[in-house]
Amino acid sequence: MSRWTPRSTVATIVYDGARFLLVEEYDRLSRPDQPVLNQPAGHLEPGESVIIAAERETLEETGWQVQVEAYLGLYINIAPGDITYHRHCFIARPIKQIPDAPLDEGIIGPRWLTWPEILAAEKQGLLRSPMVRPCCEDFLKGQHFPLSLIRDFRGA
Repeated sequence: MSRWTPRSTVATIVYDGARFLLVEEYDRLSRPDQPVLNQPAGHLEPGESVIIAAERETLEETGWQVQVEAYLGLYINIAPGDITYHRHCFIARPIKQIPDAPLDEGIIGPRWLTWPEILAAEKQGLLRSPMVRPCCEDFLKGQHFPLSLIRDFRGA
């Protein structure tokens, strides 16, 4: 008997006061020929905390070192093929861009977009995930939770 397991992912909202840090990338599964936009996001590695994963994924996808400061929320999406994603979205502060940082395969590069530019990209069907807009909206509404909301018992 197989057991259903959602895919646990992380994403970061990185905001500089006027623009959001997004990733321009190729989605090899759904749109291999059309670049799309997403928050820096990805899967956890074995033994990794969600906070460390969020900071790592942001660096690997954008070349930006960030510091996670707050938890934005849990976003659940059922994607084609009945794959359920649980996206832990964090709010992070940009620290510095690492020149010539190697980016993950399929990544074109970081893009700083304003909220109106993100909405325009959504209308054009250029957002990789339906979770991109709601994460940005919740951030702009002021939603945030302390990192103490997360209790990690891996070391217990």
